[in-house]
Amino acid sequence: MTDRETQLKALMLRGLDGDAGSWRVLLTDMGAHLRPFFARRLFNGGADAEDLVQETLIAIHAKRATWDRNQAFTAWAFAIARHKLIDHLRRQGRRPTHPIDEASDLFAEHTVEDGATQADLSRCLALLPARQRRLIEDVRLRGLTVAEAAANHGYTVTAAKVSIHRSMKSLNARFASHTANADMAGNASDED
Repeated sequence: MTDRETQLKALMLRGLDGDAGSWRVLLTDMGAHLRPFFARRLFNGGADAEDLVQETLIAIHAKRATWDRNQAFTAWAFAIARHKLIDHLRRQGRRPTHPIDEASDLFAEHTVEDGATQADLSRCLALLPARQRRLIEDVRLRGLTVAEAAANHGYTVTAAKVSIHRSMKSLNARFASHTANADMAGNASDED
C-alpha cells in the first residue's frame, strides 16, 4: 500500500501542478482500482459499477482542489468512492452487505482467487450441473470467448449462449430471493 500511495500521490501532485499526462495516468489507474472495488459490492456489478467509477472519477477531478497535499491521497480518494457507493445504495433502497470502511480494499490487488470470494463463488456455481458450471467458468472467469468455450464443451455457439443465459438467470433468481429474505430478516431484527 505504501508504494501505491507514493505513486498515486506523486501523480496527483504533478496533476495539480498542471501535468495533464500525469492527471490522465492517475485517473486511468484509479479507474482500474475502482472497477473491482464497486463490482464486488454491488448485486448487479457491471453497469452500476461502471457508472460509479465514472461518478467517482468526476468527483475526484471536481474536488481535487480540496485535497490537502500533506495528507494521504488514497484515504481521500477512498472517502470519495465510499460516499459514492453509499449514495448509490441509498438511492436503490439497499444497505451495504459488505464492510466498506477499509481504504486498503480499494488499492489491494484483487483476483478471482481471493479466499472468501473464491469459496462463495464455488458454492454458488456448485448449484449448477457440471457441464453448465464449466461453461460459465470458462467464459465468465477465465475469459474465453463463447465460441472457444462451446467448442471445449461440445456445445454449438447458440446453445452455449442459451445455457450461459439460463444458468445466470437461475443463479440470479435464487440469490435475489435469498438476498431479499435476508434483508427482510435484518429489517425485522432492527425493529425489535
